[in-house]
Amino acid sequence: MMSDILIQAALILISVIMYLAMHNIPQKALAKFREYRGRAGAEAKRQFVLGAQILAQARSPSNSRSRTISLAKQAEEAAIKAISLDPKDAAAHILKALSLDLQGFKSSALDSLDVALSPLAVKSLSEREKGDALFKRAELVMGMNKKEKRVESAIEDLKEAVELSKENANAFRLLGECYEVKEMSEEAKFAYQEALRLNPDLGLAKDALQRLGV
Repeated sequence: MMSDILIQAALILISVIMYLAMHNIPQKALAKFREYRGRAGAEAKRQFVLGAQILAQARSPSNSRSRTISLAKQAEEAAIKAISLDPKDAAAHILKALSLDLQGFKSSALDSLDVALSPLAVKSLSEREKGDALFKRAELVMGMNKKEKRVESAIEDLKEAVELSKENANAFRLLGECYEVKEMSEEAKFAYQEALRLNPDLGLAKDALQRLGV
């Protein structure tokens, strides 16, 4: 009895597979899925560009604080829409982080950067973009508190950042600050000197070297 049922089930399954194959249904479903992904990807990019434009407006020094906050919130909303359409695009997570940072939500901004730099999304970034994101994460970490564990994590991010984005003078400057916190004077001097080599007008690096007796 059981063997008869199994045979009948197998025959039904074969019939279904043949029907689907004859009517090209799997290919049609795949084509529709690709079409949807294409539309979703285009809309995600549109939302990202919109959010980036709004964030640029929010950063204008002529804004009042309330206008800055309002625009940053709009940029965050565009970033969230882009993420909902393409969660693997690190750029949208970075946009969200920058928008949150401008609103004063440092911890939430750090969470968004963690997602952008996670294995899920980081592959969508160029080396320079990844380096810039690592610098921003270290900057947020150092701005929140300077506990030894956090300083160590910032140093690791910055060491990778200056390898990936070799022209980022501010990354070298912040690396120098981290080394100063760790009382690693020689390493700090070298990092500040590299920052000034890239940007001779970087006042914070000049002041730091004077403070270290260079």
